[in-house]
Amino acid sequence: MSEITRRLPAEWEPQQATLLCFPHNGNDWPGKYEVIKWAFIEIIRKVAEFERVLLVVKNEELQQKVDTMLQQAHANTGQVKYILQNTNRSWMRDSGPIIVQRSDGKREALQFRFNGWAKYPNHRLDWQVPPAVAKSLKVPVTEVCYQGRPVVLEGGAIEVNGRGTLITTEECLLDQKTQVRNPGFTKEDYAAVFAEYLGVSNVIWLGDGIAGDDTHGHVDDICRFVNPTTVVACVESNTKDVNHRRLAQNRERLKSVRLEDGNKLKVVEMPMPGRLDFEDLRLPASYVNFLVTNGCVLVPTFNDSNDSLALDILSKQFSDRRVIGIHAVDLVWGLGTLHCLSHEITAGE
Repeated sequence: MSEITRRLPAEWEPQQATLLCFPHNGNDWPGKYEVIKWAFIEIIRKVAEFERVLLVVKNEELQQKVDTMLQQAHANTGQVKYILQNTNRSWMRDSGPIIVQRSDGKREALQFRFNGWAKYPNHRLDWQVPPAVAKSLKVPVTEVCYQGRPVVLEGGAIEVNGRGTLITTEECLLDQKTQVRNPGFTKEDYAAVFAEYLGVSNVIWLGDGIAGDDTHGHVDDICRFVNPTTVVACVESNTKDVNHRRLAQNRERLKSVRLEDGNKLKVVEMPMPGRLDFEDLRLPASYVNFLVTNGCVLVPTFNDSNDSLALDILSKQFSDRRVIGIHAVDLVWGLGTLHCLSHEITAGE
């Protein structure tokens, strides 16, 4: 009997649904919670035009409030399925399950250990998100372990093309002093985990993420696959900005790497929006934190002169989908936007 293998599909492959979690307190968006609730409603409304939404809510009371708001916004509420589960936060990319396809034709929900980005102590409620989602989907949930210990990993730290190549950053996964995920882990250790659980045979390591990134280097703010052989990679034209050198170094790495089949990677440059600050924080505004669904690509916009250029670049890459800008100046005050807040639910084969 042959061994069962796993594969993490790319985000543009068929999806059953998009996973979101409606925020139930304003801690991640101090002073902007009322605005954020309606921003979420708009995201849900747009996704529901193209596919099912799995929406995690704290309790039945919040479910009723959200349902009323969706009706007010003329959203297709028939496309929304609720999951009652209390959480600490709403960042489903990082605390939600990763749904993989198996060689036996079944799906599996992977639960990596979530430790609040090795920064925030209040994250234990988020541990219950993967099993709650898996129960709703009626798929088994598997805790990812390596050499007898749980592996800490957030979905925003990895980017795949569905063919065997994964991109990540050294800043996020290898730093042994700041926001340490897996003490002592090497590139070889991660490669073994990615191979066993995600079907990855080729790992591309970039250097640092962007300034202001609360996660300490997530790849989904700097580089994303748009098809199996092409990425959009951020560039910063302002030479005085700290991101200029970081992104230029990553661009050089991308020029020299190979895909799983030995071919070169095609790189499409994506500008950064102008620097965005609120109170005493620099915010991690990035156009590549976009969300892909079956029929549309939702792109964060920032009232910036580069907004239209970013939308045009992605429209050319996703010619089979509608590319829609979503105002994200308020969302990014929570230190993340559309991709961070969502997770695709891979369709069954």
